[in-house]
Amino acid sequence: MTSRDAILGRVRRALADVPQDDTPPVPERPGRYPQYDEAIDRSYLREHGHRSVEETVDLLAENLADYRALVHRCTEEELPGTLTRLLAERGSRSALVPPGLPLSWLAGAGLPLVQDRAESTPHELDQVDSVVTGCAVAIAETGTIVLDGSPDQGRRRVTLVPDHHICVVRVPGQVVSSVPQGLERLDPARPLTWISGPSATSDIELDRVEGVHGPRTLEVVLVSGQPKAEVVS
Repeated sequence: MTSRDAILGRVRRALADVPQDDTPPVPERPGRYPQYDEAIDRSYLREHGHRSVEETVDLLAENLADYRALVHRCTEEELPGTLTRLLAERGSRSALVPPGLPLSWLAGAGLPLVQDRAESTPHELDQVDSVVTGCAVAIAETGTIVLDGSPDQGRRRVTLVPDHHICVVRVPGQVVSSVPQGLERLDPARPLTWISGPSATSDIELDRVEGVHGPRTLEVVLVSGQPKAEVVS
């Protein structure tokens, strides 16, 4: 008997009392299949501790910086100037913009804006210095930015190939405390990209290398109505 035969035999014995047509659908969201919701244990903590809105945003900034993202704060009016400054400091000669990104954000950038096109090749995207996007939701407890391919975020590869990603997060509307709260806002049928800091990996000696599977540099701009332009990183 091979290992494969042994494993399949155990599976068959475990399923011996299960009817052949007993294949209930997996609930995609609470309430989608009420007959199965009661069987799911939802007693887990939805967030760890109780925080005010300001404390939640501060936690997001702290955890983003801990993952080596560069975090900036500004108001809506300061956003175009902030983006222009970040692109200039980076020395960017071009920036890729998703189709739904407000062009007013980059009105003063003074550099070519590359449109997100379906026919763009990875080689063409690699020639772009920076990409600027919005986000779907930001999770404070994990320092995670989630993109879902909406018009202000573009296709997944436009945020994976260029070496520099600037992501704009609206505060507090797009900020939640925990992963469960974030999942409630996301559509599982959309192409979700979860980002916790710049792309990085480590070898067996724990030597960190950034820019392996995505951007080497991630900058997050927290945009609110409060005049906070300091860098948190």
